[in-house]
Amino acid sequence: MNSYKSKTLAAWLALIGGGLGLHRFYLYGSRDTWGWLWPLPTLIGLYGVLRAYTLGQDDHLSWALVPLLGLALAGSMLAGIVYGLMPDERWNARYNADASRQHEAGWGVVFAVVLCLGLGATVLMATIAYGGQRYFEYQVEEGRKISQ
Repeated sequence: MNSYKSKTLAAWLALIGGGLGLHRFYLYGSRDTWGWLWPLPTLIGLYGVLRAYTLGQDDHLSWALVPLLGLALAGSMLAGIVYGLMPDERWNARYNADASRQHEAGWGVVFAVVLCLGLGATVLMATIAYGGQRYFEYQVEEGRKISQ
């Protein structure tokens, strides 16, 4: 028998611990392969942030690694939005089919979706801006090397 799965809790776990895959473990259990793979881009991106902090912003490897953190966090925010906006009937059919009680969404899931949308959009825009800036700075450096 499946245990009861709360849509509100799943959305909040995606918001708070999505970079570590906590929402996946909550919904699919500890044997979920994607749940175990989810923290990899987060940790690799954090390593890129650490490299940029210690070696400076001219470190080319950190330029490639930092956007992975942003994409992992934006992906988990998207998962929280998808969970929160899923109709209750579909949620119950997918996650609470055998449970004794059914989920009915309240204001908690609305707040989680709003926060996921705001944070996810901010992280995604920052990731695109960072990656674009670093790419064009690299192109300028290479153009200067060629012209000398």
